[in-house]
Amino acid sequence: MLMGCVFILTLSVLPTSAESSYPETVGVIQTLHQDELQALHNYIAFAQKAEAENYPDIANLFHAFAASEAIHARNFKEILFALNVKVKKIAVQPVTVSSTKKNLRFATKTELKEIDEKYPQFVKKLETENHAAAIQFTTYAWESEKQHRKLIKRIKSGTGIFFGMLTKEFRETQAEYFVCQNCGSTLTILPEKICPICGDTVSKYKNITTD
Repeated sequence: MLMGCVFILTLSVLPTSAESSYPETVGVIQTLHQDELQALHNYIAFAQKAEAENYPDIANLFHAFAASEAIHARNFKEILFALNVKVKKIAVQPVTVSSTKKNLRFATKTELKEIDEKYPQFVKKLETENHAAAIQFTTYAWESEKQHRKLIKRIKSGTGIFFGMLTKEFRETQAEYFVCQNCGSTLTILPEKICPICGDTVSKYKNITTD
């Protein structure tokens, strides 16, 4: 009789799987992890093209974006590990690399779609299950993508008829890019004390330009 009671008690405390407890969260984070890996792959290819076309500042911009996306992917992977969920291994898609001018247009369109459509939808889904870490790191990624949009805005007008004039300016004056290793925040000027997105110390920022 005692053995039976112990057996019943053991069954009652067995943990449920993350897929059953947080199905929406697991699905969203798996998707975000894969999307960030694809973005990382894209930006590295775009940076290499910009270097080949002698646009060093634009290449640095793409390298900074790649570094930021890599941090997002790492954070999402860690959430899945914490949930004891196996990370799906999906091969990244081949990158269609065009001219730097066209690559900038593609980056602009992609970042705007992520900011205005993808992240709001994902955060809304995550809030239904209220997994704190998933919401936090998804919000970090969303906020850093907004920073990417601001950085792209300064070159967006140059993807049209003024592209030649703008890229000449980029060759002569190169910006520095700093990426927070905790959340992926991407800036051209270091904050005074803490990261404006995650609140970590400024020491967490890495100068991507000097890589």
